[in-house]
Amino acid sequence: MSSSKAIELNNFSIGLPKKMMYGNGKEINTGISKQTIEEAFLTKNGFQGDGVGDLKNHGGLDRAVCIYPYEHYFLWEKELGNPLPPPTFGENLTVTNMLEKDVCVGDIFQLGESIIQVTQGRIPCSTITKRTNHPSLLKRMVQTGFTGYLCRVLEEGIVRKDSKTILLESHPNKVSILYGNEIYFHKQKDIEGIKRLLAVEELADEWKEPLVNRLNKLTAL
Repeated sequence: MSSSKAIELNNFSIGLPKKMMYGNGKEINTGISKQTIEEAFLTKNGFQGDGVGDLKNHGGLDRAVCIYPYEHYFLWEKELGNPLPPPTFGENLTVTNMLEKDVCVGDIFQLGESIIQVTQGRIPCSTITKRTNHPSLLKRMVQTGFTGYLCRVLEEGIVRKDSKTILLESHPNKVSILYGNEIYFHKQKDIEGIKRLLAVEELADEWKEPLVNRLNKLTAL
């Protein structure tokens, strides 16, 4: 991560899955609707009092913490024409100065008393469009690579809304989340790019498996 500016925690949120109404009277069980809190204990599985509705596509040790850059809110509000208060994207941490272009897979951060490690870009899901009622938003997040990202917990501890987030260790491979998103979503036949991503041992298994499969198909031709 190259930015030397201090990281700011703009919003800290958790929430357990609950029913959310969307569209024409439909409902879904989701953990996207989180509430801003003062403090929570971060375990290897995520924050106590936090949860996901769809265990297949969310959660797990490699996806214990969800982070979204605050700067993108201004872009989306401008594009969509209405305010989007954090945590619209269901993130735990809304942060300034931790953009996808600057944060790399494997980077390690101190977060309050805990230590976290970046594992993968977030794969946005349709719940975001259901929540915001903007069908184009999901597509735009993927197009721009402004997806946010996920982390595993290396050391458990208490996190408070005024906790400092400090970069402890930059990963030597320097594979940014934005680069990873580009390979994962857009350059799906870029053999060198896939190899570069897979060379980062700390990459989440949920990304490793499809990328290995993709690489095998491409190199078997």
